[in-house]
This record gives sequence, structure tokens and C-alpha cells, in this order.
Amino acid sequence: MHADLVEDGPYRFRIEPTGAMRVPGVLFASRELLAPAENAIEQVAHVAALPGVVEASYAMPDVHLGYGFPIGGVAATDPREGGVVSPGGVGFDISCGVRLLAADTDASGLAPGLRDLMDGLDPVIPRGMGKGAVWHLPGRRDLTGILTGGARYAVEQGHGNERDLRRCEDAGAVADADPGQVSERAVERGARQVGSLGSGNHFLEVQRVAEVYDADAAGAFGLRPGQVCVMIHCGSRGLGHQICTDHVRAMEAAMPRYGIEVPDRQLACAPVDSAEGRAYLGAMAAAANYGRANRQLLTEAARRVFRRVAGARLDLVYDVSHNLAKLEEHVVDGEPRRLCVHRKGATRALPPGHPDLPPDLREAGQPVLIPGTMGTSSYVLTGVPGAPAFSSTCHGAGRVQSRHQAARGVGGRQLRAALEERGIAVRPSSWRGLAEEAPDAYKDVSAVVEAAEGAGLCRKVARLVPLGVVKG
Repeated sequence: MHADLVEDGPYRFRIEPTGAMRVPGVLFASRELLAPAENAIEQVAHVAALPGVVEASYAMPDVHLGYGFPIGGVAATDPREGGVVSPGGVGFDISCGVRLLAADTDASGLAPGLRDLMDGLDPVIPRGMGKGAVWHLPGRRDLTGILTGGARYAVEQGHGNERDLRRCEDAGAVADADPGQVSERAVERGARQVGSLGSGNHFLEVQRVAEVYDADAAGAFGLRPGQVCVMIHCGSRGLGHQICTDHVRAMEAAMPRYGIEVPDRQLACAPVDSAEGRAYLGAMAAAANYGRANRQLLTEAARRVFRRVAGARLDLVYDVSHNLAKLEEHVVDGEPRRLCVHRKGATRALPPGHPDLPPDLREAGQPVLIPGTMGTSSYVLTGVPGAPAFSSTCHGAGRVQSRHQAARGVGGRQLRAALEERGIAVRPSSWRGLAEEAPDAYKDVSAVVEAAEGAGLCRKVARLVPLGVVKG
């Protein structure tokens, strides 16, 4: 355990401000979950030194080492007090997030055709490092439409329905996107990847609702025991990665002009209201819209297969990002303030009654989608009133092994055989990539969710288990 860490409540640890820290560090976790996260704890302290940071530098139970910010890190800055925006507080996969779809069929009815369903999904879900996508854009005009309109533009072009937008964070599109701040290299990388999973921990998983903990909230979300669901986890692909790279460089060069010093160069930043800050936020919003459109396109691909093979319909439960910086209003020291909230590997979790929720979800709260590792459970949570950390919670299990370590521990073919023996159909893009995502490479997602709920960040609604996975 880190020497400066003091336990100060259930699933809550604290680092008192020292040195350059302007606020404390607060970590929501158990001792067991923090044990493999020593380097990430140091990053929590570094984030607490950012100009204009307010309240605390927070870490979620799935915290682990990231670029600048830890993955599982949350921090808000106040632009009126010189608050900065840091690309490291969003990450390279801008608007990486999760989308959950609910089918109008149960797992028992799907079982005889599961193999055919997975064989149908396998070729129509582009994934891996190479090129290929659901939507081959004819020109720059359509890409600009995606960068400004996100999932809404995709729906307008016939890829989905209006209900999809009501059940998506920000109604499918982040405002104030500025494609003019997206470099030609980023455009080049993104133009041929709209509607693709990518690689690493990205996936499309067919699931079954195994347990419901809150029947009223589950009903509002459209979930019931035994139901088939589809979970999609992906982001903004090469376009988002290039945007982060470009703007980190710009901010590194700009920091001396603003008199900014940070304890780690990976925390390169600029004032929210500066030219560099506004440029990054405009480009980041464009990448976020790309990510929303990406998941919308993959949704439509999955829907076509479900209709053809199973005669089933898929309705969107919710779509939410876990890598984003947003300007939000929060009460700090009894005063409402407009803050730049960074969530990196952390999910927004709005409570019941929040005005940003669509009317049909307002009473239950926002669906929060927490994917597990291959072969383990995933969870649907919801926000709770009075939650700390600017209404944020975890985003997944959190890695404990590098991809290289995971691949040394098990072979891809061996892992697939073990999963299929348990009745989980697996369609990988590569054996190496499959091995890198072995369940042992991650924390126990159930322990992560228990800590998040115990810390008052959220509450459980349902648990989902895998039936088949298309792996990036």
C-alpha cells in the first residue's frame, strides 16, 4: 500500500496534499483492488497539481496506470480560476465507450441458433488493426457530417432510428465540435474506419441478463431476466488517437507561455479558455462524435444479423462514453460552478431526476454500462443522488497485467477452447489479440462494482453474462 494513503471511510482512501498538490487525492477502492495500482496512485497525486483543479483528484476502483492521468481518473478544473484542460485526462481513445442493446428474445430461444448468429456477426463486424469499416465514406463531406453530428448524422443517413438518439449521451452528438481543429493526418486515419471495433479490449458481445437487482430501474431501461442483450465497446479509432497526439504536442509547446509547470510532462495542458484549450475541446468533441457514430454503425450491422438469423429486434438501452472532458455544472463548497470535468476510464453516472436525462429514464437515473473481461460478468448500474466525484463511477475491470504478460500466460487457441467449453462462442480477429485480453489480465469486475456501490458512486441494476463474443 502506498505510504501516503490513509483509509478514511468505506472503500475510500485519501492522499493529503503535499508538495505541488493543490487538492487531496481520493481513491474509491478496497485494499485488494489498490494493491496492483502503486504507479497509478502516484498519478492521482500528480493530477492534484493541475492549475485550477477543484475538490480532489479522484480515482475509481478499477484504477490502473495510464498516460498522464491514471485510467480510472476523474478531475475537474474551474476555468474562472485558471483551470486547464489536459488531453491526458481524456486519453488517446477519445469517447471510447459502451453501448447496450436489448433484444426482444430470451437466451433459451436463441440457444439453438447461437452458432449461426455468431457466424453471421463474425464477417460483418470489422475489427483489428487493419482497414475496413461498415460505412465506406464517399468523401470529406460525410466525414465532416460525422465529426459535427455524430450518431445523429448517422441516423439521418438511414443508419438507425430517432429512439437511438434519445437513449444516447448528449442525444448522440457533442456540441461545439470543430472539424477545423482536426489535422489532415487524423482525418486520413479516420476516413476508412467508421463502423469498426479496432483492437485491444474492444468487442461486441452477445449476453444474457443473469440477475436483476432493481426491477423498477431495469424495467425503465428495458431489461428483464433471461433476455438477450448485445454490448458494444469501442471508440474513435485512429482519428481520436491522432487528435490526442497532435494536441499534446501543441500544449507542451504552449505551457511556458502560460507559466504552467506540471509534475509529469504527460499532463501537458492549457487553460480551458485559451486558444489551445478551445482548439483541443473542439477537436475532442469531433472525435467524440466520431465515436458515437462508430457505435451507431456497428449497432445497425448487428441488427441486420439478428433480424436475418434470429428474427429478433435490438433496441438501444443506452450509449455512454468513458473517455471525455465535458463542461458541466456542479456544486463545490455550496456554490454552483461551471467546471471542465475530465473522465478517463470513468463513466458519467447521473442520478434520478437529473435534467440531462431523457424523460423515460429520469425517474430511474442514467444507465451506467460496465463491461467485464471475456468470460466474466458485465454490469448495468445507475447513478445515485449526492454521489461524490462529480457523478462519476468505474468503467470496467481495470488491467493488472500488460498485454505482453497476458499473452505469455495463455495461448489464444487455448483460451478460446476454455471459453467454448463453458458455452461461450468466440470469434477473434487474431490469436495473439485474444490472449492479450485473457480474464486473468484484469481485476475482478464484481469486486470493482462492489467497491463502487459501497463507496456511494452508483447502485447495481442488473448483471449480464456472455453467450458469445466478437473480439477486436
